[in-house]
Amino acid sequence: MKAGLGLLRLTPSAFWAMTLRELNAAFARPRALLAPTRSEIEQLMRMFPDDVEQ
Repeated sequence: MKAGLGLLRLTPSAFWAMTLRELNAAFARPRALLAPTRSEIEQLMRMFPDDVEQ
């Protein structure tokens, strides 16, 4: 409750109306903030190689 009402600044009615899934999503880290996977790095390296002359 402290996190929902204090950190997220939800009204009591909004907090109590949320499902557990919604509350979990509110606290989940966005995908953009996670480090890229090895395959994502390799894909970027193929798309933008460092050794290309311009």
